[in-house]
Amino acid sequence: MSDSIDVEWARAVARAELEQALPRRWSHSQGVARAADALAGIVEHNADLLRAAAILHDVGYSPRLALTRFHPLDGARFLRDQHGADERLTRLVANHSCALLEAEERGLRHELETEFPLPDDELLVDALIYADMTTTPDGSPTAPSARIAEIVGRYGPDTLVGRFIQCAEPEIMAAATRIEQAKTNHSRYG
Repeated sequence: MSDSIDVEWARAVARAELEQALPRRWSHSQGVARAADALAGIVEHNADLLRAAAILHDVGYSPRLALTRFHPLDGARFLRDQHGADERLTRLVANHSCALLEAEERGLRHELETEFPLPDDELLVDALIYADMTTTPDGSPTAPSARIAEIVGRYGPDTLVGRFIQCAEPEIMAAATRIEQAKTNHSRYG
């Protein structure tokens, strides 16, 4: 079964929202898309879904879309409400990189869970976490531990984002381990 997600449409939407307003965020999103592309083989028929979610995962940072100031929720709502995007795509964007934990910190967990339930495909969720957490703000590859340290350093350990990312670290590292194992298994048996 094909995932029938238009990756070029996703790239155009992300570019329109981020390239001029937030060029560094656009660079990061492009890097996350490259990382997702490298994982296409392990997610098989969901490769285009992963690619689209990767390029769009931070679209909610766009100043014109930042209604709640919680970018996973703002981005998913924009994709759903303005573009009629595929539900699988909006759920991935809404839940990328352990967003439920940050939603809890922000008092938005119920809204996120109700509107955009966590996707059932754990491999896709892990792959998007991995792609995001192995990409620097400038779009270069990095290790998940270095990315987490960079986020804590940028925001501060006692800020909402700093607390969230520290709380999410065990799950991020577990997802990275699962994806590394999937990559090994795919290259060995794929």
